[in-house]
Amino acid sequence: MSDLKVAGSSPETLTPNPPAPALDKASVSTKKPPGPWRMLWKKFSHNPYAMTGLGVLLFFVVMAALAPLITKYDPAKIDLMFANLPAGSPDHLLGTDELGRDIFTRLLFSARISLLIGFSVALASVVIGSIIGAISGFFGGWVDTVFMRIVDVMNSVPTLFLNILVLAIFGSKMEYMIMILALTSWMSIARLVRGNFLQLREMQYVEAARAIGVSNSGIIFRHLLRNSAFPIIVNATLMVGAAILSESALSYLGLGIQAPDTSWGLMLSNAQEFMLIDKWQAVYPGLCILIVVLAVNFIGDGIRDALDPKQSLSKSRRRIEKWRKNYSKSGN
Repeated sequence: MSDLKVAGSSPETLTPNPPAPALDKASVSTKKPPGPWRMLWKKFSHNPYAMTGLGVLLFFVVMAALAPLITKYDPAKIDLMFANLPAGSPDHLLGTDELGRDIFTRLLFSARISLLIGFSVALASVVIGSIIGAISGFFGGWVDTVFMRIVDVMNSVPTLFLNILVLAIFGSKMEYMIMILALTSWMSIARLVRGNFLQLREMQYVEAARAIGVSNSGIIFRHLLRNSAFPIIVNATLMVGAAILSESALSYLGLGIQAPDTSWGLMLSNAQEFMLIDKWQAVYPGLCILIVVLAVNFIGDGIRDALDPKQSLSKSRRRIEKWRKNYSKSGN
């Protein structure tokens, strides 16, 4: 019986299949593809201007946060015995103003208020504009018409005049300034979000979300608004610089921050009467405003370039020269 062969069989069919070769763990890549936020940071970090702006802004934020630990003086303390000291005086790095207050200390505490107003106005404007733009773009129809006419009315109102009027009536507290600047700055965000929603609401994943019973609020905040986050971030960064400039202008006109508090705009307003005595009292706060606003604009431009799909990663000149030398050596 052992010599019998199965009919229709061949030696090839009776032999077992050879075992599959073991996969080399090193050859199998378990690395996940980079997400959109990681790709955004990779492009952003290769932009030298954007990284410089980010470093400068973080430097001012840290200095403002640690102001009580950096300086020992009170920014509102008056000491007429040490008035109008020049820069480099003992115990006064940048000198003192007409009332004997340390200028370096006032710059640090002014950064607190100016940066707080800038970031608060940008955040409030983004929240208001995103909600109005999302509702307008998602529902359309008469809702879109009503909200867009409100935007048109707000854009037609002279912003500076309205800010001066409200602050003159209700006072120059920081809370009122943040409120009025935010209420006159949300329109551009609303138009941007509305335009994105008009395009995204027709996508297939929105129809799929409706089909499985996702509510309108869930579609707006969980799907559409998340896909509109990148352009909102770009406009929010640029809005920080615009808010700092608006606060400085109002404080310079005497309608912004009032003593004993201080801001860069208020320091400019106080220094204009003493330009012939010490012009540096106006240079220091003006230079701080210029540097911070320029840094914020660099950050916004860097984020915008990083979001551009046609924008390739920029290589440093040193790396390009290194590649060129290696290539020339290999060619020889």
